Amino acid sequence: MIEVQGLHKEFKTPVVKDGSFAGLRALFSREYTVKQAVQNISFRIEPGEFVGYIGPNGAGKSTTIKMLAGILHPSSGNVRVNGMDPHQQRRQVVRRLGVVFGQRSQLWWDLPVKDSYDILAKMYRVDDKDKHERLEEFAAILDLKEFWDTPVRKLSLGQRMRADLGAAMLHNPDILFLDEPTIGLDVNAKRNIRSFLKLLNKDFGKTILLTTHDMDDIEQLCSRVMVINHGQLTYDGTVKSLRENIGLPTIIKVSYLENIKSSNVAKFHHEAVKVIDHTERTITVEANRNRIGTMQILAQLGEWGELADVEMQEPDFEDVIHKVY
Repeated sequence: MIEVQGLHKEFKTPVVKDGSFAGLRALFSREYTVKQAVQNISFRIEPGEFVGYIGPNGAGKSTTIKMLAGILHPSSGNVRVNGMDPHQQRRQVVRRLGVVFGQRSQLWWDLPVKDSYDILAKMYRVDDKDKHERLEEFAAILDLKEFWDTPVRKLSLGQRMRADLGAAMLHNPDILFLDEPTIGLDVNAKRNIRSFLKLLNKDFGKTILLTTHDMDDIEQLCSRVMVINHGQLTYDGTVKSLRENIGLPTIIKVSYLENIKSSNVAKFHHEAVKVIDHTERTITVEANRNRIGTMQILAQLGEWGELADVEMQEPDFEDVIHKVY
């Protein structure tokens, strides 16, 4: 569905001179500073996948999306979307592609939402029957009719994002690129957007590539995650494997039926397990489960008395990503 091989993008910026007429001299200067935005990235996304593409600000996420969509031309490397080059065959590619940029709208600012949809339908050559059926379907899911006649400039951020998602799907594309679709949204708006995206992926079989800084988006939506940092792809795999590879500790709290001896706690030592708190009948440990299994931990702690309860807390995904960065 999407194939990327050796993708590279650099930007050249003229060196600004000091002194009088600095701007004019910079205009005619051949001196440039070169920024490597994306460096030798390769990946493949299969039909029906929901992939999270994450990284810190300036890592190269949006630049990659723009090259995949044909907005930017790579400095080197190859991109194929449905077997086509998005730069040489842009018209054919965009008919199969939906794009949503969270901070920019594809709708007409002063027109009602429904008028923007009419214009987009003409642009994409969607006939009236298909347009009507799709709008009825998406309007019900996204509650579009509550602001159907409202100019786009008067919509809240959450309403505009729902309208933009409906617009991106109006021509029924196979692939959806989303760049920060939940940025700045409140909890309810995020829930609505995520529900719609799950529906598109699971029920309609859409292939989705999502960039986001919201780790809840990744955990709730994506079957796969790619991490980019300083323009380079540093990880490509499942969320579960990412957690395991980083090795952040699992917190395990064990309760006992009777009091435990403090001397046992003081003597306890294991290179993969650390006691971080204890009371008369509880003990809390940090455990690297890449190096020791849960049952091994409980077997050792069970030697101190009969267990009453066990609570486990996985590391927060924000912490995992912070450590990757």
